[in-house]
Amino acid sequence: MSEGRRALVLLSGGQDSAVCLAWALERYEVVETVGFDYRQRHRVELEVRQRFLWRIAAINEAWGERLGADHVLDLAALGEISETALTRETAFGVEQSGLPNTFVPGRNLVFLTYAGALAWRRGCGVLVGGMCETDYSGYPDCRNATLQTLAEALRLGMASDIVLETPLMWLDKAQTWAMADDLGGDDLIEAVIEDTHTCYAGERELRHAWGYGCGACPACGLRAKGYKTWQRTRKSS
Repeated sequence: MSEGRRALVLLSGGQDSAVCLAWALERYEVVETVGFDYRQRHRVELEVRQRFLWRIAAINEAWGERLGADHVLDLAALGEISETALTRETAFGVEQSGLPNTFVPGRNLVFLTYAGALAWRRGCGVLVGGMCETDYSGYPDCRNATLQTLAEALRLGMASDIVLETPLMWLDKAQTWAMADDLGGDDLIEAVIEDTHTCYAGERELRHAWGYGCGACPACGLRAKGYKTWQRTRKSS
């Protein structure tokens, strides 16, 4: 436990940020959360994140006591300037640049800038994000170098000692499932399956062993593969 430290978790409603919330609740005395509405195609993530917040507070009494205020910021302008498969009804594919068309330019940069400003106002000295460059879609704004450079800019620009923690940065999706298991056991695993959303298509009707989703988009593919690998590892250990 970090004595006297307050953290702000970027909680999208997806698997990765949900596990990061549990990670933060184990470490900080007060943990607030922030989500972003940028008119994403899978806006259902903003609905399920509310259910997850309620559920995680009930998993562990200490977590419930540490869980602070939740904030949702309106970033509609980001969606308006983004011609991507996450902000338009477009087939998922790869651009000529080699990046997937689900890449929203500047998204994490904008998210962290707003989160940094909110953290400054709320007295939170730690930002926690679920970004990862180990098992991901190749987004350049998920890379550790990008994020820590931005964190330094936030410290300089706000005359602050704010720290950015990315506990999943060097983990693959199977290891993320394992982290959830270590942190909260079956209760947290079930909460992640039932009350988080990763599918880019926003599909909440099809329920798989690993959660809800279309089963075909890149995000579903990574989540499903990680779950199956973790299950195999779990059974063999």
